[in-house]
Amino acid sequence: MTPLIGITGFDPVVDYVAAVQRAGGEPALIERSADPPEAVLAGIDGLLLPGGADIDPTLYGAVPHRATKPVSAPRDRFEIELTRLALQADLPLLGICRGQQVMNVAAGGTLIQDIPSEVSQPLRHSVSTPLNAPAHDVWVSRNSRLWSVLHEQLGNGDTIQVNSRHHQAVGLVGAGLEVSALAPDGIIEGIERPGARFCLAVQWHPENFWRTGEFRELFETL
Repeated sequence: MTPLIGITGFDPVVDYVAAVQRAGGEPALIERSADPPEAVLAGIDGLLLPGGADIDPTLYGAVPHRATKPVSAPRDRFEIELTRLALQADLPLLGICRGQQVMNVAAGGTLIQDIPSEVSQPLRHSVSTPLNAPAHDVWVSRNSRLWSVLHEQLGNGDTIQVNSRHHQAVGLVGAGLEVSALAPDGIIEGIERPGARFCLAVQWHPENFWRTGEFRELFETL
């Protein structure tokens, strides 16, 4: 049977849908006004948390930074609860950009609210066009699940070029999660849950490469 992959969020999801389909899955868009999180998870085989807006800082115990953009509290609460339950159920889970941040907050972690003003000598993490434009390198930990998934692209190395469209990032890593990738400026670019069936997240946007397949293995493994 074709795996049914739930995709949350309310931003354009065309590339996410195409990436799931190209990998052999059937996408199912999840609306927060639909069934409760428990019922949503019971009806899917895996969960994809996509990119999107900033997360409400009060949900991880922080005071909003002046650069934090308007948030959607209902979406934040829905996705974080959905993610917590998915983690508890060991449901296959892939987070992308905001999705990585949601996963971290759901596990009790925090976020850097604004990289340009809070990080010393940061790289340029917001290259908006074209969507698949290389922005910077990422160093992938060799003992990680992420490295095993992307080993063909990495070859015998541990560095890969990625696109980038974000101004926030993982801060304190949530309980049970480990860092699997870093940018040269120290920004966390990948997190995962060791021992899970499949639970990892990346800060870049692999879905934008669905036509050329550079990161297809992420979706195929999900």
